[in-house]
Parts: sequence; structure tokens; C-alpha cells
Amino acid sequence: MISYDLKKPGQDYTTLIKEIKSLGSWCHALKSTWLVDTLKSSQQVHSALRAHMDSNDLILVVNITNDDHAGYLDDEVVKWIRQHM
Repeated sequence: MISYDLKKPGQDYTTLIKEIKSLGSWCHALKSTWLVDTLKSSQQVHSALRAHMDSNDLILVVNITNDDHAGYLDDEVVKWIRQHM
């Protein structure tokens, strides 16, 4: 799971989003939260993404590998979770 707070309104984060999508199968679950099915470690993902962010932006990368989750999300997101978790 990748979650971030981007501090500069109007900043172009096209390369950040492109990098997220390049990591593997992905789902844009919430406004600033992505789920990515990747073989990379959390540290590898963090390093790859941080290169596309401003120094004051915040990011959290967490490896979620079990079936213990709860939430209310769009049907497409739920479908993705069921297929990849």
C-alpha cells in the first residue's frame, strides 16, 4: 500500500503516478492511496517513488500480505483486492 500527502497544490506529479503504475498491477483505491501487487520491497518502492516527490511531501509504503482487511470502497477496488490479496 502506498499513501502520500503531496504538499504543493497544482504540482505536476505525472512522473510519480507513472512510477507507481510501473511497479506492477495497481489499484488507485483512494485519493492518495494506491494498492500495488509487486515483488519489490517496501524500501525499494519508497526509494523509487521518493525520487519523483518534493522534499516536503510525505509518503508511507506498507507491505500488506494477508487477507485481514475491512473497508467500504468502490466495486472495482473491492474486485482488485479480491484478486490480488
